[in-house]
Amino acid sequence: MKSILVIDDDLETCNFLAEIFSEEGWSVTFSQTAEGAVENARRTHFDLIVSDINLEGRINGVALLKEFKALTPESQVILISGFGTLETAVEAVREGAFDYISKPFNVNEVVATARRALKDKDTGSPAATLMKEYSEAGLIGHSPKMIEVYKEIALVAPSKTTVLITGESGVGKELVARAIHRNSSRGTGPFIAVNCGALTETLLESELFGHTRGSFTGAVADKRGLFEEANGGTIFLDEIGDTSLALQVKLLRALQESEIRRVGGSRAIKFDARVLAATNRELEREVKEGRFREDLFYRLSVVVLRVPPLRQRREDIRLLAAQSLRRAVDSGARASSISEEALVLLEQYDWPGNVRELENTIWHAALYARGAGITPEDLPERVRTHTIVAEREAKIQAMFSGLPSLDELERRYLVCVLQSVGGSRTKAADVLGIDRRTLYRMAERFGVNFKETVD
Repeated sequence: MKSILVIDDDLETCNFLAEIFSEEGWSVTFSQTAEGAVENARRTHFDLIVSDINLEGRINGVALLKEFKALTPESQVILISGFGTLETAVEAVREGAFDYISKPFNVNEVVATARRALKDKDTGSPAATLMKEYSEAGLIGHSPKMIEVYKEIALVAPSKTTVLITGESGVGKELVARAIHRNSSRGTGPFIAVNCGALTETLLESELFGHTRGSFTGAVADKRGLFEEANGGTIFLDEIGDTSLALQVKLLRALQESEIRRVGGSRAIKFDARVLAATNRELEREVKEGRFREDLFYRLSVVVLRVPPLRQRREDIRLLAAQSLRRAVDSGARASSISEEALVLLEQYDWPGNVRELENTIWHAALYARGAGITPEDLPERVRTHTIVAEREAKIQAMFSGLPSLDELERRYLVCVLQSVGGSRTKAADVLGIDRRTLYRMAERFGVNFKETVD
């Protein structure tokens, strides 16, 4: 029987995780303190350790992870956190964590991750062995979707494989590429970025591969290309979907052979650079419609890393706005704060231009603000109008909505029961006549936070 140690300072969380793991036929022990967990690990061998990262006391989850890896290196460790950063995710994986899960967690995800960890332990190939040394990169956000991005960066950075980074314009694909580069063994080497959509085909070919003297008008000397300049580092091909079919053939050959030929030259030149590419296009569709070579697509997309649009991670907007404002203030902007009313408007807007649009909006507002802080009046009309339209639609819908839906009634009843029992999940499950696992699924479905139901 597999044995699991659960560590969380919240007793209800310990009980719940113990319950769902026990249903899988695993033996579960839990501790509410880091010190108690270490004592348990000294006395008993555990196949898997699941720990909250934000523990009260002198030892946090990452420090505890280090102790476990020294004390019981054969045990797999999964960390759970309600607040994540790229730095934390990378540090966790670097120190040997099997995986990193964000709260509020999905029950099925936790169980599936635990199964993978136990399976990898049996096969002797834990994901943590793929990790090397990392350093912090410049991505902002602690939403669940960004934590997933951080985890993917941590996993793909050490390898030499090509990575295709996809996402809408302005989501920060180059930042992701730079993070992969910095956290790789090539991190001290050059990072060469080129926007393939900003140059003509002829100029782009010359930039990428270089040219020989006399190969075209103006070529007065031999010139090294960007693939050669990136030796020992990384070359980032942004907007790869905008390249022509003719150039795609040459790119494919370069990737397959790790060599290029300068424009006008006949000699093959080897290069040693990792290739990362990015696009805001759906390359699968481009392949089907004959605008992108299928063989190049498969060569580039060994790993596909999708960066979410800002509207899918609105909880990161305040962090991003604060960062943009700090930069604007450092550049001499007038405003040094953002009012709560303005922040609400920023969170409600859909940001079709994503992070780039948000940054530009904050910079403009900070430079031209009427006072010392950014207010709704300082924001662009499109941001204010979007909210006005949304509020008008909401009012109209409320006028004719009639009775609440069945889901809403269930949610209200769940909140009422939780409040009546002081937030106790065990008592609430008894009152509702359901098991705790079903209770957690209901809370997850209706977006109910157990702690917020306690008066």
